Amino acid sequence: MRFVPFIAALLAGLAQAASIAAPWNGQPQWWLQLLSLAVLAGVVQHAQTWRRAAVLAWIFATAWLSGTFWWLFISMHVYGGLASPLAAAAVLLLAGFLALDYVLAGAVLRLARPRHPLLQSLAFAGAWLLAELLRGTVFTGFPWGASGYAHVDGPLAALAPFIGVYGIAAVAAFLAYWLAALVQPSIRTSWRSWIVVGAATALLAACNFVARPGDTAPGNKKLAVALLQGNIPQDEKFEGGKGIPAALQWYGEQLNAATAPLVVTPETAIPLLPKQLPEGYLDAMAKRFAQGSQAALVGIPLGSFEEGYSNSVLGFAPGAPQYRFDKHHLVPFGEFIPPLFKWFTRLMNIPLGDFNRGALAQPAFAWAGERLAPNICYEDLFGEELAARFADAAQAPTIFVNMSNIAWFGDSVAIDQHLAISRMRAIEFDRPVIRATNTGATAIVDHRGAVTQQLPRLTRGVLAGDVEGRTTTTPYVSWLARFGLLPLWLLGLAAAAAGVWRRREEARP
Repeated sequence: MRFVPFIAALLAGLAQAASIAAPWNGQPQWWLQLLSLAVLAGVVQHAQTWRRAAVLAWIFATAWLSGTFWWLFISMHVYGGLASPLAAAAVLLLAGFLALDYVLAGAVLRLARPRHPLLQSLAFAGAWLLAELLRGTVFTGFPWGASGYAHVDGPLAALAPFIGVYGIAAVAAFLAYWLAALVQPSIRTSWRSWIVVGAATALLAACNFVARPGDTAPGNKKLAVALLQGNIPQDEKFEGGKGIPAALQWYGEQLNAATAPLVVTPETAIPLLPKQLPEGYLDAMAKRFAQGSQAALVGIPLGSFEEGYSNSVLGFAPGAPQYRFDKHHLVPFGEFIPPLFKWFTRLMNIPLGDFNRGALAQPAFAWAGERLAPNICYEDLFGEELAARFADAAQAPTIFVNMSNIAWFGDSVAIDQHLAISRMRAIEFDRPVIRATNTGATAIVDHRGAVTQQLPRLTRGVLAGDVEGRTTTTPYVSWLARFGLLPLWLLGLAAAAAGVWRRREEARP
């Protein structure tokens, strides 16, 4: 029986992974996230010591994270050429390392075990918030699969324009504690505590009947877009006799044939540096959009092997200088090599694996009355970095443009998870998101986070649709642009510390 809590923590962690994007339909399951976290809260409550509680939290988080980004195995083994045992070990080691952040949540919940469950639940929510923030920021951050993304279709999504995905995670932890309290007589609760929890739940329910910021505000006129999905196989993408000529031909043809006012390609749709391209290729593209009433955003690496190169976007519009955006938040090991890890990356075959970093707050691409803000691949995980573009309201983006290549991870749940991330950004910022990807999910997401149009994954095609830019500012963006994540750090620290301090007070004779 002594192993039952550890098995429960393991299974609950796997359930939490499934809640981000269910393996059976790719959709977020908010109720499963609450239930799985309630199981963790329950087993931690019964832990004999805070050390045992910390181990239970680590097992839960390791299972959750490895079950969330298991598809890294595909990129390292199938496309990177790393031996399968090493690739599997790398995924588990990464998950186990990141899971150390959640040891804090388990330890605090066990230490903050006073006769005041309301304070204890707040301490757990604060510690969980701190753990999510640590994972999202330390060592450049890797917040993929953060627990708040499970709620993009749930009732907690109404809080996104106010407190963002991390704030939602804290509220979910608070509610999960009280779910555990419902079935655990050992958690001594009072009627006063339940009144407070009931009032908070009622307030949350009311938020879902109140228009989100910007819902009633007039938008701009609609912009017709064409989003290109080349479906170039990742194992051929950088091959001279296969993927490269296919990409140059197909994207070149589609850019020439497009009739929409805006055409967008995926990340590195043009897979060569400018000096490697056929003579006149880029010049012909620039000439194509130098006149008329059309513009394009094209994913291409820029620079040279001698001077360094960046993962970039070129923008072409009539009567305007050429636009350029360079990816700021790079992927460790895939796009830059952390110190002391060159030996690891040498074991894999990753083309263009050491990019230069772009500036944080780069200007938007102005076109057709809109300010289009590109972000490349997983840059849209970092809402605090996107918010830096809103410091000047007059220049704030009206539309987000995500350009990605998730082909590195095959036909996996990574595609569905990334779409949920973009949907959460849309709700937080009250901005539509248009997504052009190599294999999926190429889609148009409105400012409420709803997918209005989407191409089938792993197909070659063009998604034609309309998008309407927004100019309103949510409360979340207002304080995030000014203070970053600092308010959430302070709230998490205050809540966690209050629970532990109260226990120390009660322990005094």
